[in-house]
Amino acid sequence: MNTKEIKNVVAALIFYENKLFAAARSDNDERYGKYEFPGGKIEVNESPATAIVREIKEELMMDITVHDFFMHVSHEYPWFQLEMDVFICQVTSPKFTLLVHKDGGFFTKEEILKLPFLGADLHVLAEIKKRLHF
Repeated sequence: MNTKEIKNVVAALIFYENKLFAAARSDNDERYGKYEFPGGKIEVNESPATAIVREIKEELMMDITVHDFFMHVSHEYPWFQLEMDVFICQVTSPKFTLLVHKDGGFFTKEEILKLPFLGADLHVLAEIKKRLHF
């Protein structure tokens, strides 16, 4: 029987001029310094698309437009089960402020594939390699 907490979250693939945004976690645990596609928890009575716009504004002070659903990821971490909806998003300006991450930026496909990502985001990277040309 699986008694792990289930976390329903959203993540954004934020594109700007053929580059993709990723950010490094600042957690005080084994996730420290690992990259992720930013996002967060879905609030009660909030749609996933609304949640991702809100989370990106809260974490990066960045305004995004959600274009398409990209994929769903189920990933089991030692301490919880992650259920993550990933969306393709655009920005009109590459300006951002890191409010909860230790590092971040827009990366070319070649650069992003070399970054150390969290487990759930590795599934997203595999799909990016297959499906996206940027």
